[in-house]
Amino acid sequence: MKESVVDAHRTVSHDLPMSVELEQFMTGDWVASRPSGPMRLPVARLTPARRGRLSARFRGERLIVPAGELRVRSNDCDHRFRPHSGYAWLTGLTGEEQAGHVLVMEPDGPHGHEPVLYVRPRSPRTDAGFYRDRRYGEFWVGRRPDLAEAERMTGIRCVDLEAQRALPPGREASTDTELASVLSELRLVKDAWEVQQLQLAVDHTTAGFEDVMRSLPRALAHPRGERWIEGVFGLRARAEGNGTGYETIAAAGAHACVLHWTRNDGPLDARQLLLLDAGVETDSLYTADITRTVPLSGRFSPVQRQVYELVLAAQDAGIAALRPGARFRDFHRAAMRVIAEGLTEWGVLSSPEGDFHRRYTLCSSGHMLGLDVHDCAQARADVYLDGVLEQGQVLTVEPGLYLQPDDGTLPAELRGIGVRIEDDLVITAEGARLMSDALPRTPDAVEAWMGALMEGR
Repeated sequence: MKESVVDAHRTVSHDLPMSVELEQFMTGDWVASRPSGPMRLPVARLTPARRGRLSARFRGERLIVPAGELRVRSNDCDHRFRPHSGYAWLTGLTGEEQAGHVLVMEPDGPHGHEPVLYVRPRSPRTDAGFYRDRRYGEFWVGRRPDLAEAERMTGIRCVDLEAQRALPPGREASTDTELASVLSELRLVKDAWEVQQLQLAVDHTTAGFEDVMRSLPRALAHPRGERWIEGVFGLRARAEGNGTGYETIAAAGAHACVLHWTRNDGPLDARQLLLLDAGVETDSLYTADITRTVPLSGRFSPVQRQVYELVLAAQDAGIAALRPGARFRDFHRAAMRVIAEGLTEWGVLSSPEGDFHRRYTLCSSGHMLGLDVHDCAQARADVYLDGVLEQGQVLTVEPGLYLQPDDGTLPAELRGIGVRIEDDLVITAEGARLMSDALPRTPDAVEAWMGALMEGR
């Protein structure tokens, strides 16, 4: 049975019925104008080489890299769309209008592969979709590039996605483990443009943290101060970039002992610490990932400072271990050695040997950073976790202590304190450059920074 025009477009039960006369009126008398449209993407000068590196790994095989599909959030409302990171890296296309699009690398004999983009064209004004289709219609979600504009933006031949009955078979990044691994591994070392984008993300994130410090007096007065913090940072992220690179963690008091506390529904207490883990994602989809733990009163108590200084010493040791040729796990081991020795000095552990410190640290001390907050996650262990660091890699160093409020191995004064300090670094020829050095790390500097911002100086 042929699908009706109404069913073919994404309409819903409460849409008003259309008369034939109105349909005819809606599709007539549109001015045939053509805006200048987008020009070549700046990153398009880099994407051919990226595709060439992928092509060299899969000679003679068709490769399929989908941007991904929209996902329903509630009934007829979709989640905000973000393209798959591999698709964005290979094409330079990062917008919400990329939903459903697919990059196909067609085997091309001695030339390796020809890239072809399957994209959804604009709805012509003779078709009801432009005003009826809630998911893709221009009057609902905005204009998208036509085929010629998409080709001009990317330098890739574009074809009509909707004219294809089915894409040709091939290795697909969403299901093929080897292809997914190679796509991750090729992104481990960042080029100069990518490092610039990550620095931009870090700089916007720094501004967001400053916004939060200025807002603390109002947040402290609100019954859900954590949400206030989240909202303030989110404003900066949406104003300066694509949004947050991951769900913001605004964890006050014992909530800081929950690694991924994103409920952010608690109040703030001036006697406690706030752990803020947040990152701005640029329009190019590169994200920062920074954590600061601050005293909500503006001053660390003696026990808060004690915990903070141990975590800071661990982070310093981790950062000092970063250099080309060092094993990826070295910085984590260096940080955890400091933590284990500190816990032993406090009498929490009987010895720094073994892995009992993990009861209080829980996770690794860092990860790769880039288009994803936990970047290159499909890379094989011998290349990433068990590999060596290279110049141009960007990663986080983020040791933490999470002293649970009900942990009977801890003295009462330590329970319920969570501290993490996280910074973003790029591996250089000499060692590593701290990209987030505009944010203070030492307790004295944190207190001075907070005081200046909270007082409006």
